[in-house]
Amino acid sequence: MKVSRPAAVRAVIDVPPDKSISHRALIFNAIADGAAVIEGILDSEDVRSTARCLAALGVPIEWPEGSSAARVTGQGLHGLFESDDVLDCGNSGTTMRLLLGLLAGHPLLSVLTGDASLRSRPMARVIQPLREMGAALMARKGDTLAPVVVKGGRLRGIRYASPVASAQVKSAILLAGLYAEGETAVTEPGRSRDHTERMLAAMGAPIEAEGAAVRIRPAERLAALSLRVPGDISSAAPWLVLAACHPDAEIVLRGVNVNPTRTGLLDILRAMGADLELLEERETGGEPVADIAVRSSSLRATTVSGELVPRAIDELPLVALAACFADGTTVVRDAAELRVKESDRVRTVVETLSRMGADIRELEDGFEVRGPVRLSGARLSGRGDHRIGMLAAIAGSLADGETTVSDDAVAVSYRSFWEHLAQAAPGGVAAR
Repeated sequence: MKVSRPAAVRAVIDVPPDKSISHRALIFNAIADGAAVIEGILDSEDVRSTARCLAALGVPIEWPEGSSAARVTGQGLHGLFESDDVLDCGNSGTTMRLLLGLLAGHPLLSVLTGDASLRSRPMARVIQPLREMGAALMARKGDTLAPVVVKGGRLRGIRYASPVASAQVKSAILLAGLYAEGETAVTEPGRSRDHTERMLAAMGAPIEAEGAAVRIRPAERLAALSLRVPGDISSAAPWLVLAACHPDAEIVLRGVNVNPTRTGLLDILRAMGADLELLEERETGGEPVADIAVRSSSLRATTVSGELVPRAIDELPLVALAACFADGTTVVRDAAELRVKESDRVRTVVETLSRMGADIRELEDGFEVRGPVRLSGARLSGRGDHRIGMLAAIAGSLADGETTVSDDAVAVSYRSFWEHLAQAAPGGVAAR
């Protein structure tokens, strides 16, 4: 796709539904009693991977192609069947890690795999605590890489201090805790997104959260939960940065999830001086929702570290782009987790923006960006990583000259991304 900077940016955008909530609504309702309708579910490759894996485990899911609603007929806590084939999680780490936690509590033999990217991502962080609970798991490369074989059974509750703030790790352990004897407790170094805690509580699970600690006890049953999935703030992020950095821009994003465990980017942009505001604040399915208005802004440098990082982990590549338009030196630290995403996002962010003339330096656990600079169009690859693909496209929409983006992979999480970019930046997007 070819991208260039438009004269002005104006748009009202309904961003795709939240991917994290879409995954969890499918998985949790699969083991609930009764049927649930998930409206506004994200129709992306990652979420479809979750649906296909659950169907292979015997869960009836009605979700026609192109539909924004899925009906899940829950099989109860102990109603899954052993799949007669390998469970293909595609590119989705959420699918694999949460299903490992779920299957740890079932007396079934399962093999989970995925694409080349997923097979290179770390699984030991989930395998280790599930083994401590009593599940049998095996994987490649010293039990670190998929494919992963899991044979579930009787589990015991544990108290686990996670070395990383990861909602996927936490959620896997909590799902296993639904089936474990006694109480299971997870403590993180920083509070990660809490969609699992909110949704399980709404379904009747005995779960309690306090700060960065969560406790769960075995459940007798979960009640099916119908809900409407709010907009994904990770999908709102490209538009927030585009509007804040473009000299003549105003974008309104409707119905976005503003759960405080996910809004690190909003706090970062506010610290940088961005002109943004929340409108029509409300609640949907236990999650806070708002419309977000953002306009052209004069940005200043900031430092991102500590507890702010897990609240903005998927948006940090775009923070690097915003830093190119900010006065001073922006530093992102404590973000080594970026290196084990779909790509090494520290390195790919630095390489991508460097090709456009950014003054950016790679750090062991993040990056340092000096601004402001004028970016120049370049030939860029998304490296098969949807976040890097969107970064490249937005950077091209802010740069001098023309940018060509290949291997963008944006359909993994945002199928209408290019359509929305063409809407927001008329004349700035051309087909390959």
